[in-house]
Amino acid sequence: MSDIFVYFGTYTRREATGAGRSEGIYIYNLNRESGALTPVGTMSGVENPSFLALNPAKTHLYAVAELGDGDGKPMGGVSAFAVDSKTGFLELLNSEASKGDGPCHLSVDASGTKVLVSNYGSGSVAVLPLADDGSLLPASDSVQHEGSSINPQRQQGPHAHSVNLDSNNRFAYVADLGLDKILIYAFDADAGTITANRAQPWAKVKAGAGPRHFAFHPNNQYAYVINELDSTMTVFAFDGDKGTLDEIQTLSTLPDDFDGTSYCAEVRVHPNGKFVYGSNRGHDSIAVFKVQDDGSLKTVEYTSSQGEFPRNFNLDPSGEWLIAANQNTHNVFVYQVDTKTGKLTATDQSAVIPYPVCVKFLG
Repeated sequence: MSDIFVYFGTYTRREATGAGRSEGIYIYNLNRESGALTPVGTMSGVENPSFLALNPAKTHLYAVAELGDGDGKPMGGVSAFAVDSKTGFLELLNSEASKGDGPCHLSVDASGTKVLVSNYGSGSVAVLPLADDGSLLPASDSVQHEGSSINPQRQQGPHAHSVNLDSNNRFAYVADLGLDKILIYAFDADAGTITANRAQPWAKVKAGAGPRHFAFHPNNQYAYVINELDSTMTVFAFDGDKGTLDEIQTLSTLPDDFDGTSYCAEVRVHPNGKFVYGSNRGHDSIAVFKVQDDGSLKTVEYTSSQGEFPRNFNLDPSGEWLIAANQNTHNVFVYQVDTKTGKLTATDQSAVIPYPVCVKFLG
């Protein structure tokens, strides 16, 4: 099994105690025989490249510039990089405005011609076309969310936290933490536009749940939403023809005996479709769930992230390795995955990375 490059998005505008200041996007090599992480290089000169996405051909990487409001003007942006597949190095091509504040998540559509970005601060989503060389063009469309929910500190307005496209490239799903909704948009890849889905413009979660990230099951029949504020996972049945979501189950991501404060962050479905994983910031763990025949989940275990505030984690394409990134302790840890049970075994492989926010594999 060949080695694989791993990219870590970080916060550069925060001073990390002990680990120093982040320089940008960190590039590592993962040995898929031993799980060893080896540093390759760093892409510096970009601010708060927190969340990353690769195009389908893996020739370009895109990063949000997670910046807030500046003198009444949106500062958020997206940067495009060419990927050297042999070395893993990145070449900055250009940057464009994200049409909002605090962009925190982005996805590249299946055609590799559009980037969709969610702006947490302003509660909006935008579509940015791509030029033939992979560089970004000005936004072709954007939508501003409206409304609020019951949490007076976190849900006083819309907060678009992620944007994901279905495998047929027909619908875009925006988890809005501030509205307790998954906004569903019909996506026109040719025109670069998003419009409210007629069959179902949104799916609601429990009031105060705070939906954050979203993941499809590989069979294209189910979807999973991790809710940040009440530490739950919601399972939906997915209709790929209509783009609709129908709730099947909501369950806790925390053990029954935990009585502290914790907030969910990331959700991933194992490539084999048998398991779903979610991260708990506060309990500082990765929750492991087994997928039942109807798409619902059954808890398997909770594994320590070996640090504080596991904001993000990811599974390599083989599904045999998981890397968890602990934002507040500035470290990442490698786990071996039992593909039959879904359970995680900690290895002695780790790396020091200031404020890690996102984990992306090039393979």
